[in-house]
Amino acid sequence: MTHTPEESAKPGFRSDVSVELVKHSAADTDVLWAARVSTAGEQSLDELTKDPERSKGLINYLMRDRHGSPFEHNSMTFFISAPIFVFREFMRHRVGWSYNEESGRYRQLQPVFYVPGEDRRLVQQGRPGKYEFVPGTREQQELTGRVMEASYRQSYVAYQEMLDAGVAREVARAVLPVGLFSSMYATCNARSLMHFLGLRTQHEQAAVPSFPQREIEMVGELMEAEWARLMPLTHAAFNANGRIAP
Repeated sequence: MTHTPEESAKPGFRSDVSVELVKHSAADTDVLWAARVSTAGEQSLDELTKDPERSKGLINYLMRDRHGSPFEHNSMTFFISAPIFVFREFMRHRVGWSYNEESGRYRQLQPVFYVPGEDRRLVQQGRPGKYEFVPGTREQQELTGRVMEASYRQSYVAYQEMLDAGVAREVARAVLPVGLFSSMYATCNARSLMHFLGLRTQHEQAAVPSFPQREIEMVGELMEAEWARLMPLTHAAFNANGRIAP
């Protein structure tokens, strides 16, 4: 069926991202039995039935002195919806991560696009390595929204026109922008997640400052909230020790 431009260009616009914890095997006790096997052998499995609150000092010691491997014996899988440009940054993180992303080769991509919300700081000041972002004017906010939406509509009409003409999806997708929303599963352990959060979020307890792009920080904040619920003692030790991955 051939679509007219009016029928094709019906995109949706979002200023948020989505993160869903779809499965996990992650608890503070995972850190304890993994750490204590070095001195207790198979008896370390007894930690699975103990109250981890009694051993939070051990978790803090491991974090402080950067004994990192006990934090790897767990797993979390997230379903994430975010703009493509966020995923391109996300996949710089390779150690301890597994990804599977929606494919524009095998399905028609849906017209959902990112437009910054009013709270998104738009203006960069200073030089590289020493700059800050400040809020834009009302005129800049209106311009950004108007220009982005117009560009998105035009690109999706072009995409649909090529598909209607029989052009392969993997070719037609080349006209779509990085502001298009994609989705992926991302699986990690607590250690790899801590490394991600140390680089991709700003936090008052961070010993080393980070300057992430706001959109990937939004993803990181939602992932951190889920992880903090699963492993509260590990999360607290991470914060108490400067948010540096062990």
